[in-house]
This record gives sequence, structure tokens and C-alpha cells, in this order.
Amino acid sequence: MSLNQDAQTELTRIAVTAGQILHQHGAESRLVEQTTQRIGLALGAQSIELSVSSDAIVITSLFEGNCITTTRRCYDRGINMQMVCDVLRICVMLEKRLLDATQVKERLARLTPFKYNRWLVVLMIGFSCSSFSHFFGGDWPVYITTFFASSAAMILRQELAHRHHNPFVNFSLAAFLATSIASLGVLFEFGDKPQIAMAASVLLLVPGFPLINAVSDMLKGHISTGIARWVFATLLTISVSIGIVASMALTGVSGWIH
Repeated sequence: MSLNQDAQTELTRIAVTAGQILHQHGAESRLVEQTTQRIGLALGAQSIELSVSSDAIVITSLFEGNCITTTRRCYDRGINMQMVCDVLRICVMLEKRLLDATQVKERLARLTPFKYNRWLVVLMIGFSCSSFSHFFGGDWPVYITTFFASSAAMILRQELAHRHHNPFVNFSLAAFLATSIASLGVLFEFGDKPQIAMAASVLLLVPGFPLINAVSDMLKGHISTGIARWVFATLLTISVSIGIVASMALTGVSGWIH
């Protein structure tokens, strides 16, 4: 296969776009690296070299001694495995020669994140946190308290995210609201062990996915990106703690049951 400079430039842009989409929607760095290289090679490059950081991706395509480099800033678009799977599907179809460069570019441009109905998300978050309270030994009054506390926190989190507020402020305020509502159950002795609701209602704010990606990146050699993700997840956890402690100080409820 022979590539002119325009064709090489185009394949570089397509490959970096795919990597950018993966990065922005929560894929681990190793997957971003592998998929970008696979797409570039399938489009005709002899080699694809790239560097993935916490908020950007730099890619260089090589063909017969010619190098073309481009950089893309990767803004956080939220975790969305549907987008990751769609890019991987396009990559596989390209490798099987079912798509050409133009079709890949068009499909990548058409990708749109699928989002569940916000009220369905609120409902399921309420049920999940309430179920944890039941597992922890809470009775039905505690279950109900947890449901309303976690649901209210999720609504607040959605509203703040929709208005593009800082995620640390978002998590802190959501934790404050959830703990405050759950504290009412303690103050009015609603249920046998109302303190359980205080612990269970904030479980929706645990940054599990960022922590998993951070560990995965560090174990697979992407140390700097892994550390950056770990620090981000740690700051989210600290923000949640600040919200919980502030609520406890305001309501006078001393703490969780052990």
C-alpha cells in the first residue's frame, strides 16, 4: 500500500479521534493505546506511536520515513462504555476490511453517547443504596430513609453536572444532602438502626471506576496517567468526606454505626 502525505494526515486524524473518544469516555490507557495503533495500522501506516496523558493524547504516524504528529485535548465526557464498545466495533470492522477510511471517519463523527432516562437512574440509585442498607441490617424504615436520601443526592448531582459545576463541589454537596436527610432518621429515631442510612445513602458517590482505571494504568506501565487518575479519585473521596462531616456538624449527629 502506498500513502501520500494527505492520506497519511487523514489516517492520523482518524486514529487520534478514535483514541480521543475512548479516553474521554473512561477507557483505560492501555486500551486507548492498542485501539489507536490497530486503527492506524489498518488504515495503512507502518507504525503508530502515541503518548497518553491524563488530559491529552499525542499520536505520530510513520510511513516510509515520513512522520506526521497531532495532539488532541481530552475533556472528561463521563464514563460511557457504550461509546468505548462502539469504537472497538468500528476498529474490528476496519481490520476485516468491511469499512474504508471515509466510512470510519463518518461513523466516528456520528457516535453519540446513549444516556438512560434521568428519573430511571434516580430510581435505580435509590433502590441500590437502599438494598445495601438492608444488607447492613437495616429495617424497612431505614430502607425508606436511605431511598429518599440517596435519590435526592442523585438528583442534586445530576443538576449540578448539567450546569457544569466543579465535580468536587458536586460530590461534596451531594454527600452533604444525603447525610443531612439520613440524619433526620437518627434525630427522629426512624427505624431500629437509623445510622445505617447515613452510611448507605452516600455509596452512590464512591469513585469506583476511576480507582479501578488508576490501578489498571499503573499496573500496565502508564504510571503518570494512573497517578493522575488516582489523585482525582482521591480528591473526589475527600470532597465526599467534607460533605459528610459538614452535615454531621450541622445536624449534631455524631457518626455512623459500626
